[in-house]
Amino acid sequence: MVAYVIDTPEPITVLRYVLLINAAPQSGEAANSALRFAGTLLEMGHHIERLFFYGDGVINASNLTVMPQDETNLPAVWNALIEENGLSSVVCVSSAIRRGIVDSAEARRHELPASSCYTSSEIGGLGQLIEALSNCDRTLSFG
Repeated sequence: MVAYVIDTPEPITVLRYVLLINAAPQSGEAANSALRFAGTLLEMGHHIERLFFYGDGVINASNLTVMPQDETNLPAVWNALIEENGLSSVVCVSSAIRRGIVDSAEARRHELPASSCYTSSEIGGLGQLIEALSNCDRTLSFG
């Protein structure tokens, strides 16, 4: 597939990316860099096959994150990017439950009072990462 980027007369090849996010929003710049990179890919017309949050990166899917007023709430911004662009976003189930990130199904299964995962992301397994890797042109890991 060929697409044109604004202000660029030459066609670019549209690539399919998988982004693996391993860093928590408050542990440095990796999660923020991944977010900015994802936005740039979409602006350039590329396709994000899947976002996969793993390890401490699952905290980026927490709808319970509260940040000081002078800081960006990265999980909320991730959620907006995922929803606005209809992206596939998977949160690793093993990493998530260890860190208190559960969707409504996991909350019921573990008899918890509420879910803590944005509905824009689904709780899943490494098989979903492997499947996405087999359908992409590039994979980048952050954190």
